[in-house]
Amino acid sequence: MQSENLARLAVLLRQQSHACIAEWRKQVRELPSARHLDVPTLNDHMPGLLQELIAALESRSEMTIPQAYETASATAHGLQRVQDAFDIEEVVAEYNILRGCIHDLGDENGLTLQGTPFHIINQTLDRAIGSALNAYATERALEVARRREEYLAFVAHDLRTPLSAIALASRVLELRVPDVGTREETAQVLRALRRNVQHLENLVGKVLEENTHLATEVGLKLQRRKIDLWPLVEALMHDIHPVAETAHTRLSNEVPDDLVIFADANALRRVFQNLIANAIHYTPHGVVRIGARALGDGRGVECWVSDNGSGIPEELLGKVFDKGESDPQNKESTGLGLAIVKSFMEAAGGTVNVESQAGTGTTFRLSLPD
Repeated sequence: MQSENLARLAVLLRQQSHACIAEWRKQVRELPSARHLDVPTLNDHMPGLLQELIAALESRSEMTIPQAYETASATAHGLQRVQDAFDIEEVVAEYNILRGCIHDLGDENGLTLQGTPFHIINQTLDRAIGSALNAYATERALEVARRREEYLAFVAHDLRTPLSAIALASRVLELRVPDVGTREETAQVLRALRRNVQHLENLVGKVLEENTHLATEVGLKLQRRKIDLWPLVEALMHDIHPVAETAHTRLSNEVPDDLVIFADANALRRVFQNLIANAIHYTPHGVVRIGARALGDGRGVECWVSDNGSGIPEELLGKVFDKGESDPQNKESTGLGLAIVKSFMEAAGGTVNVESQAGTGTTFRLSLPD
């Protein structure tokens, strides 16, 4: 009787495999993370898994579940479900939905799936669940670690500009404070400031050096609100002025003083800081202009940072936002600054583009939704 049931179930699944997967797909579509997936992505290895089950039924497999787990074939499926943004409960659910579809198919055709058929179904599906979950959990853990490390690298990169400004300001104070040489207490304070800034710069440099291999996107959570853009840019220009002064670069705030945008203030400040600092580096004795305008008709706001500096060579223009793509002529470049800009703009639902010509300057344009 058991052998007959095994044979009948194998034949039934082979004949009804497409219908079984279609019913499985219909039910899995109710999982939140599955609703947007196309059919090939949603199916993934499930049709193949059903064929494995058919083969196991036909061969009357006597493997135990632990033995079957050692030969699991669903590792790639677990990795795929990380990309599909499934949570771990949804990964388990889709296998159990398939288990239910198989049992329903047996019931509809008068098959009692007990004993050996029950054992083979469980060993095959539980093997796949174990393999998928192991791969899923490992990839998620690695992803969390990568994101933490990358976020640390991004923060460290953003610290370089204000630290440079503080270092330059302390040097200016040493030169400009009258009779500093005769005021030992003042001189000690300035020397301590210089030492500590240098120490911080070294620490930031080490963090960046240890994180230059990172290759994933940062998970960003932004808090958008209405912001007066002109004062935000003006304050940032004031903070970064020592760096611009050293390069003899003039900064010009051309943002309309009544322009209000809907954005995350901290993220936008970091975007402008990176673009302005980058422009200053390539525009000694030049001008960096920061501007913006409302596009109207619900199209959001366009902002830009434009300079009349050395420009970007044509062969590098298409790669400036790639992480790790640094300027070969700039030894201090880490290849993170413009990647940070792109990550923040994408997280905000906006875009960033660049226009440049070697020798005539560069313009970075940002678009932000209303």
